[in-house]
Amino acid sequence: MTDIYWFGAGVFILALLSIGSLFVGVIDLTFTDIWRDPQAVRLIGISRFPRTAAALISGGALAVAGSVMQMLVRNRFVEPMTAGTGQGAALGVLLVTIWMPQATIFTKMALASVTALISSLGFLAIVRRLPPSQPLLVPLVGLVYGGIIGAGVLFVAYQADLLQYISVWLNGEFSGVLRGRYELLWLTGAGAVLTYFAADQFATVGMGQAVTTVGIIPFVGLVVPNIISRLRGDNLRRTLPLVAVLGAVLTLGSDMLGRVIRAPFEIPVGTVLGVTGAVIFLWLIYRAPSYE
Repeated sequence: MTDIYWFGAGVFILALLSIGSLFVGVIDLTFTDIWRDPQAVRLIGISRFPRTAAALISGGALAVAGSVMQMLVRNRFVEPMTAGTGQGAALGVLLVTIWMPQATIFTKMALASVTALISSLGFLAIVRRLPPSQPLLVPLVGLVYGGIIGAGVLFVAYQADLLQYISVWLNGEFSGVLRGRYELLWLTGAGAVLTYFAADQFATVGMGQAVTTVGIIPFVGLVVPNIISRLRGDNLRRTLPLVAVLGAVLTLGSDMLGRVIRAPFEIPVGTVLGVTGAVIFLWLIYRAPSYE
């Protein structure tokens, strides 16, 4: 199959998941309810559609950010969430909450994007000094670097009595996404599109916005670029649309799975992806690439 067929198949699956996502939740909803119950339309407009759009944008942007970061450090075992970028965004959210508690969501996104970018630049500065003959040092340094920033975030949150608040950001979930609280994520989607044309820095900035809205979502930036690389090769510009679509499919599918496993209760998408992402990552390690 050519890339266009893979992309078409991915968009078709994404469309089916998107439609299904509108009808999965605590309140039962059927297709016919849309035509005869105004409250059903109101529910979709306020909650179900914003949640679905947030999952699509976040998943696509995180996958693109992971692909770009792996290209920058030339290492397939690195993703923003394990290399300090996600923790840097969480630090920005925490600092703006302490210093400017009345700040708007746009201010939080802006500062989270700045701290995410600074953390990414710090990681890149460190790995540049590592010997190229030992590639495994890159993900190990990323884990340590991200762990140090994450520990700092928890310490500051503990001192400010904000541990419960910051834990929401450290375990990504979409249940709090409503109309009026997610619209700036469209800027993240625009950043992912701009990444395709030229600038890799848009991906990292957009990831900071995603973390501000839905929290840290693991593994998307790690496993999705590796799956596409093994199936379709390493041409970033050619495969980036496939990376974005698969990232959106994986994130939205995991969010829907978290809604139905223990319905009417929900499992955060970060927890679902933590399990499924680990399984996929092990499969990738032991599976031979199909594209040379």
